[in-house]
Amino acid sequence: MALFRGVWGVLSALGKSGAELCAGCGSRLRFPLRFVYIPRWFSSTLGSYPKKPLSSYLRFSTEQLPKYKAQNPDAKNSELIKKIAQQWRELPDSEKKVYEDAYRVDWEAYKEEINRIQEQLTPSQIISMEKEIMQKRLKRKALIKKRELTMLGKPKRPRSAYNIYISERFQETKDGSSQAKLKAVNEKWKSMSSSEKQVYIQLAKDDKIRYDNEMKLWEAQMIEVGRNDLIRRRVKHQTKDGAEEC
Repeated sequence: MALFRGVWGVLSALGKSGAELCAGCGSRLRFPLRFVYIPRWFSSTLGSYPKKPLSSYLRFSTEQLPKYKAQNPDAKNSELIKKIAQQWRELPDSEKKVYEDAYRVDWEAYKEEINRIQEQLTPSQIISMEKEIMQKRLKRKALIKKRELTMLGKPKRPRSAYNIYISERFQETKDGSSQAKLKAVNEKWKSMSSSEKQVYIQLAKDDKIRYDNEMKLWEAQMIEVGRNDLIRRRVKHQTKDGAEEC
């Protein structure tokens, strides 16, 4: 039963995304070491799997973001989220309670639906899907994380000299398939002299400076809105006199 509860913990964490992840998988899914038959009832069951309710703050921010965007169409999402976070902190407890009560009601309905689905499945049916669900869950979390960072306005990573060259020349190459064009551009890069590549090397350095400056500003904004989990880890180095520096 402990294993059964553990697997249900996985499914509970997935919420409705589990249904989305497994939709269209067919009657068989590939596991790392073997093929396991997946009965069709499983897909239909996951299709009705409930999505976890939003927390009180997420409810508030989801409600407020469209309003802020309409009032500030040119503002970055990170700036708007900062304003929303500040508004939430200043919101009277009586107004916050409306969102908290709504969350509790939805949470109770969510648990009841989970229990209803749980009664329809056997431990062996759930365990047969555990590995595949875990793999897809990790991919799903990575995708959600990427989308969240995009929404928060995280600066794009700097490009290498090679990537800048490929991006520039690929658009200029008209003939052939994408694979053929990429191969041709790659060959041209290899045949270039160091002095010819220097232009792109300098562009890459400039892009790195742009990225560092934008990241400093972005991380400062994330600290202000309480998202310290998104801040890069800074490794401390010891100087010769024993003092630490970042």
